[in-house]
This record gives sequence, structure tokens and C-alpha cells, in this order.
Amino acid sequence: MDLFSALQTSVSGLQAQSYAISNISGNIANSQTTGFKRVDTSFVDLMTETTPKREVSGSVLAQSQLTNTIAGNVVSTSTPTNMAINGTGFFTVVQKTGDANGAATFSGTNAYTRRGDFAPTADGFLMNGAGGYLTGNNLDPTTGQVTSSGAIKIGNPTLPAQPTTTISYAANLPATPTTSASAVPAGSIAGPSITAYTSSGAPVTVNMRWTQVSTSTAGATWKLSYNSGTTDNPTWTDVATQFTFDSTGKLTAPAATGTPSATTVDLSGDVFSGYTFPKLTLDVSGGLTQYSDASGSVTTNALSQDGSTSGTLTSVAVGTDGKINGTFSNGTVKALATAGIVQFADPDGLKADTNGNYLQTADSGPPLSGLNGSTITGAAVEQSNTDIASEFSKMIVTQQAYSANTRVMSTAQTMMSDLLNVIR
Repeated sequence: MDLFSALQTSVSGLQAQSYAISNISGNIANSQTTGFKRVDTSFVDLMTETTPKREVSGSVLAQSQLTNTIAGNVVSTSTPTNMAINGTGFFTVVQKTGDANGAATFSGTNAYTRRGDFAPTADGFLMNGAGGYLTGNNLDPTTGQVTSSGAIKIGNPTLPAQPTTTISYAANLPATPTTSASAVPAGSIAGPSITAYTSSGAPVTVNMRWTQVSTSTAGATWKLSYNSGTTDNPTWTDVATQFTFDSTGKLTAPAATGTPSATTVDLSGDVFSGYTFPKLTLDVSGGLTQYSDASGSVTTNALSQDGSTSGTLTSVAVGTDGKINGTFSNGTVKALATAGIVQFADPDGLKADTNGNYLQTADSGPPLSGLNGSTITGAAVEQSNTDIASEFSKMIVTQQAYSANTRVMSTAQTMMSDLLNVIR
């Protein structure tokens, strides 16, 4: 290497350190940008001669090094549709290109980002602070089936009324029931009481009572009665199926059937509070027993039904699996959409784009759908992974290296002047 090469090398050093300070500047400027991934700088030496006995350092090349695999801190927010990825992966977003016939149109090119500050737009789509529209699968809240793929749109869905088809019941009947002379039916004790729903969503009160029909050392038999009339004018009707327990208190009839096995009683066509349910099943698979109880009354362990009134959307929340769930006015929680999350074999091989987005490259490999072990935190965002203290340290080192390169240039120039003076 001669003096001219030394000058060229120091110039490359100045360029490399200028490139590094530019990355540091960008990192510091975006220290508060949601989902931002800092850009580090790596240096590669270029050798002018590489023989075994003579290895001479040449120029230096500065390259950007992405930090997409280094997560920022996750902080809570007050927006329920904000999301943060815990682990690897990226949100899939598209850009809005316009409106055609009152419908939004989007670009056909997917971009990928960790910026999850998504919030509903006026037309129901989820857009982050950089203008990226979250994509994924839109779901039918009633069936749970995928209705469309692309930009996620929450909107204002409603749930139709769902008629009650199953009442699930688990309880212990006392081995010695305590009854009163005024009990109707005679000798009965209170059983399950729950509000069911018709096909139009109208509430129907289901009242039942238990009566111990017989008892012996071998066990006991009970009958279940229900009010087929009204509250003011009750009419008690017996369920056709009776319930038998052995001496240990275990239910022996009706027997469990089907696969998976279930213990059920068909109440289809029976009239409850004046309404006839075309299809209704009492499911006691959760456990119906007859054990001694000092109170002499029924101990209800579980009681639920699967019907509901119609409902309108009242709130949304994001689950750990990336599903956007809606809570409706009837208390039902249904999945509305699934956020599009993808993985890459080499996340740092992505091409950085504007607005905190990244594009697929040959180095990154194709996007692979799924969380792959990662989880989603709703009502939260991922902060920039820039560490201000670390950036200041790098800035000081970069400034010193830049100054040192200028000294090399001035020294080489002085040596060249000395050489020229010798020739003169």
C-alpha cells in the first residue's frame, strides 16, 4: 500500500463512519416509534493484498444490519384492538388505494410489520398509525366460518336469536329430601330453574322439581316434573324418564349413550311455561348423584343453556391466539376475525420499507402463516427496540473513529508533501 492508497482508505473510513452515524441518527429519531427496529452497522474490511507473507489492510465497507429478531418492550394501551407479538412473527398489512363504488380498495402487495397500534377506521377496518391495514380472515360470528380473506373489517355485526336446544345440569339430590306439606307437586323439592329462549329470542322460564318416588337398600328412584303452565297458574307435568340411583348414590338410569358418551333426556315437544320447544335436551353428563345432605335440598353444581336473545356488538378484545373476539349485548362472546401473522426463516433478511414495513426477499424466504409458538397481547403495543444509552455510546465511538480517519488523511498528505519536497 502506498500513500495514495492510504488516502483512499481513510476516505472509505470517513464514508463508513458517516454511514454509521446516519443509522445511529435514525435509531435515536425513532426511539419512540411503535414497533421500530433499530438498524445497526457492521463493517467489512477489504484487503488490497492477501499473500501469506503480505496482508495489507485496504478499504472498509459499512453495511446495515437489521435487528428484526430483537423485541422491544410491550406496554399496555387503552385501545382494545392494539396488538403486540410476544415472540417471532409479523403482522401482514396492505395499503389502501382508494374507494370504488363506496367500497375500499387495497393494494395487492403484502407488507409485514411489528407495528400493532391498530384501531378501527370510520368504515370498520383496522389501521395502524403508519397507514397499514391489518389483513387476515373475517369470520361469521354465528357459525365461526371464514367469510373472506384480506383486510379485516369489524363493523357492527349483530347476532340472531338462538333457540335453546340443550340444558346442561349437574347436581346432587339428597338421599333424604326435606319436604313440606305445601310442596307442589306433593313431596317435591326445588330442582333446576333457568331462563331459556325461543327461536325469536323470547325468554321462557323453565321451572323443575324433584320427587323421590321410592327408596330401598338397593337405591332410589326419582321423577322430574316441570311447569307446563304459567307462573300464576302452574301445571306440573312429569318427565317420561325416571332417574334411578344405586345404593352408593351413583346414577344408573338413564344410561349414558353415544360417542362420546352422554347422559341425556329428550324433552322435545314438551311445554314449558306455555311454550313448546320443538327440540330440547336435558344433559346431565356433568354429574347427577344422590348423596346424603343434611339440608335435605338439591345442591346444584352446574346449570346452563345454549340459547340467547339477539345481540349487538358492544366491545372487542384480542385473544392470545390472534383472534379478535366480540362481546355482544346478550352476553355472548364470538370470534369476529383472525389476525394475519406470518413467520420468516430469516427475519433479518427482509427488506426494510417505509412506515415501519418490511418486504419479502430471497434471503428472508417466503412468509409462513401462523404464530408458531408466539402469542398476541391485546390492548398493548411493542415499543422501539432502540436503547438510547447504547446509541449514545456508539455515537461517541463513531465520532472518534471519524476524527481518527481525518488525522490519517492529514498525516498522509504531510508525508506526500515531504516526498515532493525531496524531489524538488
